[in-house]
Amino acid sequence: MTYPEELQAVAKRVFWFGTAEEALEFPSRFLTYAMTYASGDDIEIVRKYFSDDDFKAALDNPAPGIFDQSSWAKWNQRYGRIPVPPLPERRIPGANPGNPSTFFPAKS
Repeated sequence: MTYPEELQAVAKRVFWFGTAEEALEFPSRFLTYAMTYASGDDIEIVRKYFSDDDFKAALDNPAPGIFDQSSWAKWNQRYGRIPVPPLPERRIPGANPGNPSTFFPAKS
């Protein structure tokens, strides 16, 4: 798919470790990166191509491990989600975050 140059430029800035096409392949993930790392000017560009509903959908089901606490709070407050829900956490099947030994089970 072809994306406008200005949107590709934002994608390259907020998804610096991949290509713009990879960033934009999954819009919700891209918006999560944009809400965390984009400048105000970048957000103005992104808002030309994505609706408030798109931003809200990204907040409803964010890719874990991307949002920082301040960005998470800012965007939830912007869309009237008060109290701000807990920051999403990455879940590892079979691992208990309160017990680090479950991350590396003992060898038998």
